[in-house]
This record gives sequence, structure tokens and C-alpha cells, in this order.
Amino acid sequence: MNSLRLIYRLPLLLLQLLALPLALLASVPPLPRLKLAGRGLDQIMESWWTATVCRIFGLRIVTTGQLRDGASLVVANHISWIDIPLLYSLGPMGFVAKAEIDGWPLAGFIARFGGSLFHDRGSHDSARTVLAAMMERLEQGRRVTIFPEGGILPGNGVKPFHARMFAAAADSGAVVQPLMLRYVKDGRHYRDIGFRPGESFMANFFRLLTQPVRLAEVAILEPFEAAGQPRKELAKAAQTAIAEAFNEGLLP
Repeated sequence: MNSLRLIYRLPLLLLQLLALPLALLASVPPLPRLKLAGRGLDQIMESWWTATVCRIFGLRIVTTGQLRDGASLVVANHISWIDIPLLYSLGPMGFVAKAEIDGWPLAGFIARFGGSLFHDRGSHDSARTVLAAMMERLEQGRRVTIFPEGGILPGNGVKPFHARMFAAAADSGAVVQPLMLRYVKDGRHYRDIGFRPGESFMANFFRLLTQPVRLAEVAILEPFEAAGQPRKELAKAAQTAIAEAFNEGLLP
């Protein structure tokens, strides 16, 4: 079955890549000013293109809740590189992503296409630059998304959140909106989607491309005010909300 899935999914993915210029064209002025149901044409095309990529990889997206309009720091747990196109399918995100992603095929391009900010982990200069860019976007009333676990880490469940990037919300007065991601099959967590020990990006890419259909569940949780709050408290509150939602409603 894996070989059969690759036979029909790989050509579909290549066709979707050929359709990319249409999605990019929608971001060329004045086309973004064209709106349908309150959404710009560029946003519609970006959501369509990334959602189709997810579907080609066998994901069926189920979303609850609604993203807040305006300045918000969206905070999500991180399981797989495919989290990036999954979240872009929901709307404009402006990710903060680790610098390595910029060099990954497809995932790196999608991140650049969506206007991601790339951060060199462990570099204080990079962190200051990214925080300044986050502040600027939030002060413009835009949405910024972070994965505060600090990367795709081994093990199951929601990992501890690093607090540094929460300073952008506290200092700008933006709200924090937690967002829970999980992959589900047969009513249980589908865990074989992240990197296996020693697995390269390309090996994981093709393994995910051949996997059976599974649900990608996104719970967009209630936002909370961040202005003037300690960043460690903001990180803890977001982590707790996401961790509580992560196992809710699934079989043990």
C-alpha cells in the first residue's frame, strides 16, 4: 500500500507545485485587495495551496475554535514539519521558525512564502532581531506564530515552553492565543509522524507521503491578555491550556 500511495500522491504533489505561481500571483498588488467573504485573494490562495498539500500527504484537517483577528501571538505545540503548511492553511501566520527550516525542501519554501522570521537558536543577536521584528508586526495589528517548545523534540505529549518570545506579546499589548495540534488515527494519537531517531528530513518527507489517511486536529483555544504580564507566566498558561486539550476526547 505504501508504494501505491507514493505512485498517485507524488504526481499530485508535483502538480500542486506547478500551481504555486497562481498562489504567488495573488500576492501581487492590486490583487490582495480583492476580497471574498472578508478575506483577501492572497489569503484565500495561500490557504487553498497549503491545505491541498496537507491533503496530498493524507491529512484530513478538523478545526475547532477561531483565530482572533488583529494583533495576537499564536502559540502552538510542535510535532512535525508538516505543522507549518497545516497552520498556514488556517490563515496568515507569520511564523518564527528555526533557521534550519529555511533549507528544507517544500517546508522551507512554504515558510518563506508565508513571511516567516528565521531564528538561529542559541544566538542572542538573532533572538533580539527576531523579537524586534515580532514587536513590529504585532504593533501593526498582525498575527505572529511561535512553537515555544523550541523545536521538534523526541517523546510524546506537550513539552515545556520557553518563555523568551512571549516578551513580544507582553511588551506590545497583543493577546496570546494557544493552539493545540495533534494527529489522530482510530481515536488515538498517531505518533509516527515526527522524526524517528536518526531520520533525515527527506526520509521523513517520503515516509509521510506514503502513510495512510489520518486526522490533523487543530483546537484554537481562547486568547488571553498579555500586556504587562511576566513572560514565564504567559508561557506556563499557554502550555497548560494546550496540554489539557492534547489528550481530551481520545482513547488512552
